[in-house]
Amino acid sequence: MSYSYIIIGITAIISFLAWSNGELMFKCFFIPNHVKERNEYWRFFSHGFIHADQQHLIFNMLTLFFFGPFVESAFAYHFGSGYTYILFYFAALVASSIPDYLKHKDDYRYRSLGASGAVSAVLFAAIIFDPWMLINFIIPGILFAVGYLWYSARMSKMNQDNIGHNAHLWGGLFGMAFPFIMKPILLQEFIQNLIHIPYFQ
Repeated sequence: MSYSYIIIGITAIISFLAWSNGELMFKCFFIPNHVKERNEYWRFFSHGFIHADQQHLIFNMLTLFFFGPFVESAFAYHFGSGYTYILFYFAALVASSIPDYLKHKDDYRYRSLGASGAVSAVLFAAIIFDPWMLINFIIPGILFAVGYLWYSARMSKMNQDNIGHNAHLWGGLFGMAFPFIMKPILLQEFIQNLIHIPYFQ
């Protein structure tokens, strides 16, 4: 069975449980101040298994459903093991949270939740392996990636809503960098794929 489907199942169960259990929800929140002051390092991971509401959960899990298995297969082919995908997913949860940890570690009021950082990493890794894949059947992946990063960076600076744009930004960047770090020759393959623009019918 796909690791992505297992992650989806576990995330859905924990999210549903947390919606009716305030104590569980609080224990899973990403609270940088608690990480710093109380050494609650599990929060770097636990926040990825809870979501604010059903819409938040469905959006993230649908993205993981459609792109996760493709990235798993690519990882298994290039890195020789599907377990690398598990390492990648959990590392993405941490990597996408570090900027907010550094920014908010002294703010006891700040908290966040959701798998968006890791899901963004999965989506961007998929784009690295197939930069001209169509997102939503319309937008070429590489163009979507550029727009997504620009929008996330801009909205993060504006800080006008409760969306974790920083996690989206750094999760996406991590998803792009991870394959190249694991296997540098993939950068050359990515550039070759980028140059050869397919004909879209």
